Amino acid sequence: MDVTQRIQEQLKSNPVVLYMKGTPDFPQCGFSASAVRTLEACGAEFAYVNIFEDPELREALKRYSNWPTYPQVYVKGELLGGSDILTEMFQKGELQQVLTEAGATVKPA
Repeated sequence: MDVTQRIQEQLKSNPVVLYMKGTPDFPQCGFSASAVRTLEACGAEFAYVNIFEDPELREALKRYSNWPTYPQVYVKGELLGGSDILTEMFQKGELQQVLTEAGATVKPA
């Protein structure tokens, strides 16, 4: 399976995927930490991929998404954006709605 197929399989298998630097328990940049906190504040269940563990995926995802930076958050296979967009959507109440509609929340936000 090539790297693009792996990305597509990850996105198909999980309603929400966070491509990040590090892990939710040990984020390795402030933006990734912010994205984790925002998703957790919404009560979201999400899969994550530590891009540092897969350099091939790290480079391929930039081309796949046409988004040059990390983290990258996908909901139902569609790129939402990075931590700044997540924060903005959260503050407007939009992120909670998107996650609920995707079936990705485990508790009321």
